[in-house]
Amino acid sequence: MKFRKRKLHVRLKWGLLPGVICAILLGIACGLFFPSWAVRAVLTFNGLFGNFLSFMIPLLIVGLVAPGIAELGRNAGKLLFITASLAYGFTLVSGFFSFTVTDLTYPFLLDTSSKITSFAAATELKPYFVVNMPPLMDVMTSLVLAFTLGLGMANIRGERLKRIMLDLRDIVDKVIVRVIIPLLPYYIFGIFLNMTVGGQVAAVLGVFAKIIVLIFGITAAMLMLQFTLAGVIAHKNPFSMLKTMLVAYATALGTQSSAATIPVTLRQTIKLGVREQVAGFVVPLCATIHLSGSTMKIVACALAIFFMKGMPVDISQFAGFICMLGVTMVAAPGVPGGAIMAALGVLQSMLGFGPAEQGLMIALYIAMDSFGTACNVTGDGAIAVIIDKIYSRKSAQQTQSQVQTQAI
Repeated sequence: MKFRKRKLHVRLKWGLLPGVICAILLGIACGLFFPSWAVRAVLTFNGLFGNFLSFMIPLLIVGLVAPGIAELGRNAGKLLFITASLAYGFTLVSGFFSFTVTDLTYPFLLDTSSKITSFAAATELKPYFVVNMPPLMDVMTSLVLAFTLGLGMANIRGERLKRIMLDLRDIVDKVIVRVIIPLLPYYIFGIFLNMTVGGQVAAVLGVFAKIIVLIFGITAAMLMLQFTLAGVIAHKNPFSMLKTMLVAYATALGTQSSAATIPVTLRQTIKLGVREQVAGFVVPLCATIHLSGSTMKIVACALAIFFMKGMPVDISQFAGFICMLGVTMVAAPGVPGGAIMAALGVLQSMLGFGPAEQGLMIALYIAMDSFGTACNVTGDGAIAVIIDKIYSRKSAQQTQSQVQTQAI
């Protein structure tokens, strides 16, 4: 099986996470002494970038989701279906697990008495000018279009539309890597500058620290659940398997990319006793479609913003959001922060998050991006163990059937 390599080069001098941390600290510091004219200049940039981000969201969805679904269908087969179903199931379980834990914990962990009613209007200052950039279509239209095109391309033999969509995906990838991600620290700087001027930054930073600690605990528990399930199915020691995969976990902490960690994940998965042909199929595929850790973080961060804004939490709304998020995560490019970029459309359409809330989501997500990526790649090993067990059973059944046929 051949996997198309997506050539993405993140040109960040210090990396995305250090840039975001510096942006947060500078935003807080500058908010203490910046004159009003300087704040308005920063707000002007934030308005332009926020409008551009809103314009790009439908293109992100169509350009990333449609080719992703098409490429899954290109290698159609029972093993692909089982792997994709298992990866989606793990992603759903992690999302609902994160929602359950945080929904029960946040009322005690977060100070809901000091709610932030609006991130978008922290101060009375306004940007100098606004340039409207209306998107070509709304988010739900782009989602339906992406699913329709993706499923259609997966079921037809023609390659012309697929090549066009792959080119569109490359363009979207370039926009993410060359424009959106490099400008994110400046955008987050403006958000925290605005919140400091408005006196809201203390509450937000308190939430940051508490959520990061909680998410680390949730990811550890989720990995234990995944490897316990794999151990029960494959009759292997889950603790021993998890210990073997810690090398991949540590590597992902540094790379912040599932794609960049594939060689290490593949090597450690084979050490678990997984057949090389099975590991070579499952690991690269799951690097794209299995994002349990990313989904877990996005759900936890979104729910935190609901609590901070004093909004009522609708379980049915979040259930639909988690199910749709699991599908949208297939679109996540293999670069730091790629998952939250792919999720912006669902956050906007299903939870009603505006540019300011999306900016906070990006900051929260990137602050713990390493933990989510490490959870993703480590869980790939558990999926590979389960698939290898299923594959061995099918191979044994086929061998037995052939022996019986020859005997007859």
